[in-house]
Amino acid sequence: MRFLLRPANLYLAATYLALSCVPFAARLFGHPVADPGQVLGIEVIGWITLWAVFKRPAWFHLLLLPAFLALPAELYLYAYYGQGISAHHLGIMTETSPAEAMEFLGKKAWMLLAVLIGVLIWFGTSLRVAWKSRDFDWADVSRPVVLGVLALGAAVLGYGYWFGVAPPPVAAIAPKASSAAIHLVKAGPVASPPPPGVNAPAPKPPLPPHRLPALPNWARLPFAFDVFAHSWPFGLAARGIDFYKERTYLADLNRRSVNFRFGAHMAEPNAEPQIAVMVIGESSRYDRWSINGYQRQTNPLLSGEPNLVILPDVITSVAATRLSVPVIISRKPAMKSLKDGFSEKSFLTAFKEAGFKTFWLSNQISFGKFDTPVSVFAKEADEVDFMNLGGFTDTSNFDEVLLAPLGRVLTDPAPKKLIVLHTLGSHWNYSHRYPKEFDHWLPSLYGVDKPVYTDLKMKPQLNNSYDSTILYTDWFLAQVIGQLKGTEQQSTLLYVADHGQTLYDNSCRLAFHGHNTQYEFHVPAFVWYSDQYQQRFPEKVNQLLRRRKARLATENMFHTLLDMADIRYPQDRLEWSFVNSQFKQHKRYVDSYGWTDYDDAVMKGDCREVIAKGRPLPR
Repeated sequence: MRFLLRPANLYLAATYLALSCVPFAARLFGHPVADPGQVLGIEVIGWITLWAVFKRPAWFHLLLLPAFLALPAELYLYAYYGQGISAHHLGIMTETSPAEAMEFLGKKAWMLLAVLIGVLIWFGTSLRVAWKSRDFDWADVSRPVVLGVLALGAAVLGYGYWFGVAPPPVAAIAPKASSAAIHLVKAGPVASPPPPGVNAPAPKPPLPPHRLPALPNWARLPFAFDVFAHSWPFGLAARGIDFYKERTYLADLNRRSVNFRFGAHMAEPNAEPQIAVMVIGESSRYDRWSINGYQRQTNPLLSGEPNLVILPDVITSVAATRLSVPVIISRKPAMKSLKDGFSEKSFLTAFKEAGFKTFWLSNQISFGKFDTPVSVFAKEADEVDFMNLGGFTDTSNFDEVLLAPLGRVLTDPAPKKLIVLHTLGSHWNYSHRYPKEFDHWLPSLYGVDKPVYTDLKMKPQLNNSYDSTILYTDWFLAQVIGQLKGTEQQSTLLYVADHGQTLYDNSCRLAFHGHNTQYEFHVPAFVWYSDQYQQRFPEKVNQLLRRRKARLATENMFHTLLDMADIRYPQDRLEWSFVNSQFKQHKRYVDSYGWTDYDDAVMKGDCREVIAKGRPLPR
């Protein structure tokens, strides 16, 4: 082992050791490392496997490039979110333009760029050492022996995966089984343990001709895919596999939903002109709207609308756009919101079946237009327009860019129209969401070059600019209502935000979203209706006024929007429509350390963290 003392060889060995230590970097940021022993063991076996298969580092070092490139992002996520890269993060990365990423990171972007350059230099110099040195060549007789042992282990794992692992004997089951125990079980018959008090084993069902017996429990290997995914650099491949499976699954769902039908129709067939508008807000917080009691006048225009009904108690199940919007626009259950995709279509298809022409006008980014979870639903519309082609830079569009297309759509000859407006609302960076004339509360972020929201010194400016985004949203929504009034037709507008924001409230040191706080789950929502609509559907308006203070969730929006348009379909759930006499309140679950009953939870501290009184339901 004297060759390790040579500076170049020591540098290469230290490089591989440093990569292996990445999962343990969580402790530097105050976060525990799950199953550290297994992670370490998997990494040791991983390096041995690479060396045995490729014989020398020169032949496998290039395969480590993704791990080097992903290292800054991994450490950044550990530092600010307490977790490493996951399939979910990979999804966000692929759906986020470089301009948006630069804007969000602010000055940190240059720091990360410098780190990335340093990482590339590190990779290049260590590759040079690996290529030139022959001291690490594995050329003795032990290599084929190790390869044989590894092949045997792979065969055992594969056998257990395909044919299942038999459960341990009853007597061998300890009261406190190790969490490291792994059952690689695949669907299929496995042996059952004998019932208590019975010595003879229960009869085993016959195996199908194409199946072999389950792997004996004693032969299983202490390997778990999720633990492997936490290792580095090998676990990065596992996370990529998870992401690929999600994207493939999403594409498959889109194909499978092609022939999906609601069987929707008008309750009373008619050719009367009718307009239904759904406005999806972004990152908007309930208690920053003055129509909801906020002391600042952030809603001077909406507060004067006579046919506007505030919905003061609406919650969203999860504080992430790509997960929350599908629950709003489809029948996707809240407790399935963390799973990408849904085999049904959205209310766009139901409206089309009932004779409406449908439009999706979006000021969200166009990147991934046809493969993001939201866009899979959006492209059901007859006409789809993503207006924000420039990302979220200083030159990006304000939400008013949607007003001209809306005016064009309102003059479309189709008598019945559904229009979805997907806004940028209060998306970070807040000062980029409104023009200068709406920079009402000072000091603000307006004119600050790449502000960093994680800097507590920015708290006053951050909050002032956030309130200005609400002021601008008030103006935008008032313009939309004004255009609807101008049609003098039966019109409704349903507004709901996808999620809220935490904003360093009092002593809370959290900002943005993804922190399981009430500020992020409690969202603003309201319904506006025209005089012509009230004349045509007085009972629906009466029910709306009667139910306006009910406990609601974004799950109610799909059913209510269809009911407001007087659309029916087989097995519709009128009890989930708050404009219907059959309305009933249901349990509202939010993703807070598992599925927590929002109405039976404790709001903890100044962050108002939603904590279940009992044990949350598993995700």
